[in-house]
Amino acid sequence: SRLQQDALDRVSAWKSRYGPKMPLAVDCTAELIRCKVLDSSGRLKSHELILSYGLALVRFVNLITERKQKMVSIPLRQLAREVDIPVWVVDLRHELTHGKLPRLALCRKGCDVVLDWLRKMYWSRQLGNNLCEEDEDEEEEQEEVEANAELDSDAWE
Repeated sequence: SRLQQDALDRVSAWKSRYGPKMPLAVDCTAELIRCKVLDSSGRLKSHELILSYGLALVRFVNLITERKQKMVSIPLRQLAREVDIPVWVVDLRHELTHGKLPRLALCRKGCDVVLDWLRKMYWSRQLGNNLCEEDEDEEEEQEEVEANAELDSDAWE
């Protein structure tokens, strides 16, 4: 979660520089990861987490499908199918917006599915389909940084 928080801080810096020019996928990913960080922190009650996940999921569906919307209004379910978003995620968005709030477990599942969609449809393309390799490289790099930090602290002592 420390790496996730560092990534969120970096995205916040990008957002302050780019403002509305920030890629939607980056913004949506950050909001969803922020929900997961808050969830794992244990600081929020389940109702607050549902609202947090809910807002992130509603924004994701709205922003991603908005680009496909033409002059004639097209149903969200159809737009979601066109971009390969599971229809049940659109139904979840509908419940969050217009109905009774869903269970936290369903919001968590929706977040995981949407993050997976973003990984496949956006991040893997940005990284040249080397996402798995990048994860391994980051782990090795993090271990190296931690080892160097221990050496540095020993030198100061």
